[in-house]
Amino acid sequence: MFDSRIKIGVTQGDTNGVGWEVILKAFSNATMLELCTPVIYGNRHCAEFYSSRLGEDVEPVRFHLCASAAQARHGAVNLVEVGEKELKVSAGQPSEDAAKAAVAALEAAVADLNAGDIAAVVTAPICKQSMDAVGFGFTGHTEFFEAKAEGKAMMIMCSEVLRVALATVHIPVEQVAQTLEQQTLVEQIKALRDTLKADFGIVEPRIAVLALNPHAGDGGLLGEQENNIIRPAVNQAFEDGVLAFGPFAADGLFASGNFAKYDAVLAMYHDQGLTPFKTLSPDGVNYTAGLDVVRTSPDHGVAYDIAGKGIADAQSMRNAIYAAIDAVRCREAFARWSRNPLERFEREKGRDVSISLKDIPDEA
Repeated sequence: MFDSRIKIGVTQGDTNGVGWEVILKAFSNATMLELCTPVIYGNRHCAEFYSSRLGEDVEPVRFHLCASAAQARHGAVNLVEVGEKELKVSAGQPSEDAAKAAVAALEAAVADLNAGDIAAVVTAPICKQSMDAVGFGFTGHTEFFEAKAEGKAMMIMCSEVLRVALATVHIPVEQVAQTLEQQTLVEQIKALRDTLKADFGIVEPRIAVLALNPHAGDGGLLGEQENNIIRPAVNQAFEDGVLAFGPFAADGLFASGNFAKYDAVLAMYHDQGLTPFKTLSPDGVNYTAGLDVVRTSPDHGVAYDIAGKGIADAQSMRNAIYAAIDAVRCREAFARWSRNPLERFEREKGRDVSISLKDIPDEA
């Protein structure tokens, strides 16, 4: 049973990119309001600018203006106005004003998220260079949410076809080899298992771990990371109860189609995982796992080359919204399933006490 009262925050992203266009297209279909209560953080002037550039076949979105998500109305597309009121739109052009607007939306959304007024955040794309120019201080959304929440963030790209997690994210390729550590990989494999269970509802996930070097190192001829770091990490995780396998050569795993035998793939670096993912799943979702909050995003960028032309495809944004809703529901269900049954039994009897096994007599 769907609960449309789940409040999903959506940030406008870079106001000169395609963020507003895909947001408007996603919520032009009124059936979206049967799935959630959207709370968009952004600039009304920008929304009107991009709305005027959409074709007649796109139903205009009517907003309910509110000061925060606490005032959001169910059955409406809510807009929390942030930043400058009369923001200039220069579609397709990076600017510091657009980056500042993106920051304002993120900060407002996180405030409502931490207050418990929204259940998750879906972020429209930002321009990292512009964000850096205005002192954002993070290399991307993933790092931003990690700093604002509890836990260790892990980037997972997901679709109905494939899930790919990243051992390293936004660092130069030349730093990847020296960044990999056995214990860190073990922890990441276990964290991936945990999120697949709690956020995706997979009872016992199978995880494929990629090699770093060509041909999985070719027995050490092409690199020692597989022998010294990755394989020991996979073996340790397996011994600790995780169904982890590898390391696999990336080209072979994807070209053969064997990736489909696993619930997720752990890649060693950004492009190693995202290149095959985006090839196989053009409308995928960027999911930030490992935190006590839910954040998703479409898997594309600001697309300045088509911004303001009314031709951006909103399917990835829709999928990001669906994924956020699904993750919230999965977490709630997992919390119920994994709750201490004795503790729950006592609460249902009207007693708010906890029972541990040591409290049960031996005769029982």
